[in-house]
Amino acid sequence: MKYKLEWEYKAKGIDPILFSSDFLDGEHALHAGEELEKSGRAGEISFIDEIGTSWTLKEMRKLLQEVEEEPHDLTVFFDGGFDNFNHKAGLGTIIYFKQGKKKYRLRANEVFDELETNNEAEYAALYFALTILEEMGVRNMTCDIKGDSQVVLKQLEGEWPCYEETLNRWLDRIENKIKELGLYPKYNPVGRKENKEADKLATQALQGKMINSKMQIL
Repeated sequence: MKYKLEWEYKAKGIDPILFSSDFLDGEHALHAGEELEKSGRAGEISFIDEIGTSWTLKEMRKLLQEVEEEPHDLTVFFDGGFDNFNHKAGLGTIIYFKQGKKKYRLRANEVFDELETNNEAEYAALYFALTILEEMGVRNMTCDIKGDSQVVLKQLEGEWPCYEETLNRWLDRIENKIKELGLYPKYNPVGRKENKEADKLATQALQGKMINSKMQIL
């Protein structure tokens, strides 16, 4: 979750002036707020998160202590591949997140036998990624969701209609899971090059190479 600061600048002889910052990660936002407080020139310091909730400086300190040990700052990549001959789908996901003071990358894939098209495999891959978030204990977080299927992401945003009953059922499953986890998703279509890690995992699943790993990154 990211936060922006809003504060009143107090100076002798003039009315208070309202300022606001860009969105910052929690640690940097809190540090900036504490520096403003020390200056003695800032009053009514507020932290506004990405969904519009407002926090005082005291509340922000407590919030970050609670969030620190949970997975947060989530970025999810997903991709689905389909073997037309065997009617099997390979699903791949890469999840980047922070926990404590450390950053991690989780890689996972799965093979699925009951799909009919490559488009359906893309929806299934995103649903698979959401089940991994559920296993991680993710709740009530913002989440960047990235994939090279504009169809899936634009339909989830409501920008493009979906006329296929099978795909609509997948949309419903995905939206219900997002609601169940309390996620606040941001959908970002990316090119195939940026999504190559998730694509490789989907291909490896079709080849029978199953992966589920977590590693700390710098």
